[in-house]
Amino acid sequence: MEYNGHPIQYLEVNGHKIASFVSDADTNFDADTVKSFGEEWKKFDRFSAEEITNAGDQYFDVVTNEMMNEHSTVLDVGCGTGRWSKYVASRVKFVEGIDPSEAVYSAAQLNSDVPNFRVTHAGVDSIPFADGSFDFVFCLGVLHHIPDTKAALEKAVKKVKPGGHFLLYLYYKLDNRGPFFKFLFSISTLFRKIISSFPSGLKKFSCDVIAITVYMPFVLLARLVKGINPKGKAHTKIPLSYYTDKSFNIIRNDALDRFGTPLEKRFTKAEVVNMMEAAGLNNITVSSGEPYWHAVGKKD
Repeated sequence: MEYNGHPIQYLEVNGHKIASFVSDADTNFDADTVKSFGEEWKKFDRFSAEEITNAGDQYFDVVTNEMMNEHSTVLDVGCGTGRWSKYVASRVKFVEGIDPSEAVYSAAQLNSDVPNFRVTHAGVDSIPFADGSFDFVFCLGVLHHIPDTKAALEKAVKKVKPGGHFLLYLYYKLDNRGPFFKFLFSISTLFRKIISSFPSGLKKFSCDVIAITVYMPFVLLARLVKGINPKGKAHTKIPLSYYTDKSFNIIRNDALDRFGTPLEKRFTKAEVVNMMEAAGLNNITVSSGEPYWHAVGKKD
């Protein structure tokens, strides 16, 4: 895949050069949030094949072989460590991962054995490819950390070929949850605002404590309930039941993601669909499963 411009500079990791297009002209990002994610992905830069497959199957449950297959060129917007790029690489022609943070170093290393992957240092304001370049574009858990989510989505969708598809995941506004969940969320938001302002070391330590003392009790309870009634859905009523089948590594990572991030926005299912339609997507399918909300749409 050819760039439609010249890199501003090159970053280097283990002798491998990463083209950088990030500049002062990029405005639709929060500097503290980008720095926070760079630190996060440096700490959590390794995932097992099982962890990647388990989570990837949930995010891509609405993606059919017609949408993404061995002929597809794919763009991963806000790739972080590149774990979702690694998830799709074996089933597509080529994957390009872009990220504006130092996570690109981790993505390069995690995918060092993936021949059809390349990582580029770029944000949504500096995607270095012509419009309509990719058959499939996805952006998972990124645009809710950007000041203008709608504008960022519109720019990312432009990179999809007509007839191609876009997969999006944005934090939900608990619009399908009851008062108890919303009460717990309001408390967690207060803690996030405090913890995200901590120095890096203290922030990471605090989030690990939360993973152990807050996440794990709920997760263990959900696992117990599921063990008693494997075919039932009673365990899904328990907060943080999403992590019932997740490793402690994933739980620690997500605790840091949730409580260590300065900027976080949330959207209802209707708001997600409306933004996707405004960006030029149709035939939108919103997954009925967690994580909420993730959806795929077709480019006009």
